[in-house]
Amino acid sequence: MRSLNFKAAIISAVVVVVLTALLMGVRLEQSGAGLTVTGAGEDVIWKIVAAAAFLFFFNLFREQINALWRAIPNVPKTSPKLSDLRDKPAVQRLLWCFLIAAAVVWPFMANRGGIDLATLVLIYIMLGLGLNIVVGLAGLLDLGYVGFYAVGAYTYALLAMYFGLGFWTGLVVAGAMAALFGFLLGFPVLRLRGDYLAIVTLGFGEIIRILLNNMTWLTNGPNGIGSIPKPTLFGLEFSRRASEGMQTFHEFFGIAYDSSHRVIFLYLLALILVLITLYVINRLLRMPIGRAWEALREDEIACRSLGINPTAIKLNAFTIGATFAGFAGCFFAARQGFISPESFTFIESAIILAIVVLGGMGSQLGVILAAITMTILPELAREFNEYRMLLFGLMMVLMMIWRPQGLLPMKRPHMELKT
Repeated sequence: MRSLNFKAAIISAVVVVVLTALLMGVRLEQSGAGLTVTGAGEDVIWKIVAAAAFLFFFNLFREQINALWRAIPNVPKTSPKLSDLRDKPAVQRLLWCFLIAAAVVWPFMANRGGIDLATLVLIYIMLGLGLNIVVGLAGLLDLGYVGFYAVGAYTYALLAMYFGLGFWTGLVVAGAMAALFGFLLGFPVLRLRGDYLAIVTLGFGEIIRILLNNMTWLTNGPNGIGSIPKPTLFGLEFSRRASEGMQTFHEFFGIAYDSSHRVIFLYLLALILVLITLYVINRLLRMPIGRAWEALREDEIACRSLGINPTAIKLNAFTIGATFAGFAGCFFAARQGFISPESFTFIESAIILAIVVLGGMGSQLGVILAAITMTILPELAREFNEYRMLLFGLMMVLMMIWRPQGLLPMKRPHMELKT
C-alpha cells in the first residue's frame, strides 16, 4: 500500500469532516479552558464520521476497487441488427408516439399528487430543452438561465396585476420579453467564453433576482405577487363559481364540479407547451442555424473560417433559449398563483444545468429522462431532505466518473466504410 494513497485518504477524510460539519451547523465554542462541539446531536456527528470513514477507505483501496471494477465482465453489446432497427426513423417515431400517448393518458389514471408532480416535471423539461440550446447545442455555459425564467413569470404576473390581461396574452408577451432579455444579454458576452462567460451569466441571474427583490414599488419586493389568474379554456374557468361575465367549465358541459378538472387541464397545457418546444427545436436542428450552433460548439475559430458569423449565432442561441424559459415562467406563475424572488435562486439554474448535463449534451430524450429523474428522486427521498444537496453532488460526481457523456448522449449522423 503506497504512502500516496494513505495521504490522499487522510486529506479526503479531513475535507469531508470540515465541509460537512459546516453544512450541518456544527461549531466549536470555547467553554472555560476547553472547546465544546455545539449545533449538532450525536446522530449527526456519527453520520459525519461514517461519511469520512467511507471516503477514507475508498481512497485507501482505490486501486484494488478499480481492479475489481475492470475485472467485472462487460455487458453484452446490442446486436447490430437490433441497433440498426432502433436507429430507423420509423422506429423512433413509433417510440415518440408511444411516449406521447402515455403522457396523455397519465392524468386520467393517476391521483392528484401524481398529476401535480408530472406537471412539475414538464416545467423542468421545458426549461431543460431551452437551456439545451444554449449549453448543449451552442456550447455556451449559462449559469443565469433562471433569470429568463423569472422574467417570464413576473411579466405575466405584472400584466395580470396592473392591466388585467389573461394567460394566453401573457404567455406571448412573457416569451417576447424573455427573448428581449436574452438578446440584450448576448451583447456583453459576445467576446467571452468558458469560465468568463459563466461568471457573467451567473451575475445576470443574480441581478434579476435582486432587482425583483428591491423594486417594491413595482414587484412588491420579497412579499411577492399573489392572486395570479389561472389559464382558461376558451374563456371557461375551472373554478366553482365564475367571475363576472365568465362561465365555468362544469356549467358549460353540464357536469358536476370537480377540482381535479383544473389540475388535469394544467397538466395537458404543460404537455402541449413541451410538445411545441420539441417540435420547434427539432425543426431548428434541421435548418442551417442548428448546424451553425453545433459548429460554434465544436470550434469557434473553424466556425469563423467557414464564413459563419459567431455573433449572430450566439445571439440566436441566447434569444431562442430564453424564449422557452419565458414560456415556462409564465406557466409556472399561472399554475402557482403566487411568485416571489425566492422562487428564482441560483439553485434553480444549477438544477436546470444538471438536467442538461445529466441527460447528455444536446440530447432531447436525455433531457426528458434527466428531468424526470431529478424531479421524482427528491420526492421519493423526502426523509433525506436535509441531505438533498449532498446526494445531488454525489450523483453528479458518480455520473462524471462512470458516464461523463450523460444518460442518453446525442447521436450524430455518421457513415461507415465497410471493407
